[in-house]
Amino acid sequence: METVIEDVRVRKILDSRGNPTIEVDVITWNGFGRAAAPSGASTGTREVVAFPEGGVDKVISELEDVISSELIGMDAEYLEDIDLILKEIDGTENLSNIGGNTTVAVSMAAAKAAASSYNLPLYKFLGGNFATSIPYPLGNMINGGAHAGKHAPDIQEFLVIPKGAESIQEAVFANSKVHARIRELIQAKDPEFTGGKGDEGGWAPKISNYEALEIQARACEEIGDETGIEIRPSLDFAATELWNSKEEKYIYKQENIKRDTGEQIEFVKELIKTYKMFFIEDPLHESDFQGFAQLTKEIGDKCIICGDDIFVTNSEILKKGIEIGAANAIIIKPNQIGTLTDTYKTVKLAKENNYIPVVSHRSGETTDETIAHLAVAFSAPIIKTGAIGGERIAKLNELIRIQEEIPYARMAKLPER
Repeated sequence: METVIEDVRVRKILDSRGNPTIEVDVITWNGFGRAAAPSGASTGTREVVAFPEGGVDKVISELEDVISSELIGMDAEYLEDIDLILKEIDGTENLSNIGGNTTVAVSMAAAKAAASSYNLPLYKFLGGNFATSIPYPLGNMINGGAHAGKHAPDIQEFLVIPKGAESIQEAVFANSKVHARIRELIQAKDPEFTGGKGDEGGWAPKISNYEALEIQARACEEIGDETGIEIRPSLDFAATELWNSKEEKYIYKQENIKRDTGEQIEFVKELIKTYKMFFIEDPLHESDFQGFAQLTKEIGDKCIICGDDIFVTNSEILKKGIEIGAANAIIIKPNQIGTLTDTYKTVKLAKENNYIPVVSHRSGETTDETIAHLAVAFSAPIIKTGAIGGERIAKLNELIRIQEEIPYARMAKLPER
């Protein structure tokens, strides 16, 4: 009785880019859940459709009553049933009628309402007593590509991970220190730098890819020495944004260089070796399964090779990658697939096949903290959620609180790289 849904409310709110997105409240007899959907800038073509034609306004004016009438009276605890109803309401493979952002916000809000009904935090409701490991934060330090201006580096994200931290608080503040040191190093290189940031809170300077790499590596080393924590550089190439399908080349405008697939693979390998990269995301475009497989095989255990646009949190697509050994990690973004049920299905498949699930924010975010709970519930060893900025620290601060709540919590076990 406590978890029976009594009302569903939908509203339009702002995301971190100032664009409209959707927030949903689910009210049960004895609980309440609220969740908001983020949005991406560099998106995979196989993601579900974020919103129907007409956007958030259409959802509120035409679809809120339909969704509410179907869900009122259902049990919020039965998440698979709720997610199935949402997909039936939509009736399409890619959720184009009501939008994946709508379904994921409803799905997450229902899960939070069910947890609230039992007076449980979401991570414990979903993960049970075995949800005891805290993910390491993968922080965005320098933005380029689709997340920054035209004079910023071509590579989309220069990231760091404080893999030697012994608590989430230690990890979060180490990332914050690296972020601040990087600004100092950028200003030493470019005295006219005004502190501009990209979509995810990383600095957006007018420097080359190699200058950014040198600054990133130096900041990791300096803050690592200061704190006694091993901090490793990482990258998200977002290579689909660099790929020119007509020329079949990766176009690096900053360097005025074009690389074919073989040259791109060698370039990535060079950066991994030179800068001791811990994690590389989307080093090749979203359709190049064979290229991903080749790179993963040649790199071996030297670096995590992670797929985002190539897999889009879709278990069926991930199966294809597993079969040929494309990547060894996967980005998990619930709104890419549209429901918590399908998100968990992908996480489960990844873990069964030794792919590392990396729960991730998106470039257009809200102050919703749900993914912090999902990372703990899914025992994901890494969470990618920026280093600073209100919509990013909402997740990081929630992880600090979660670790405090679990007396036997420990930092996740990361693979040796």
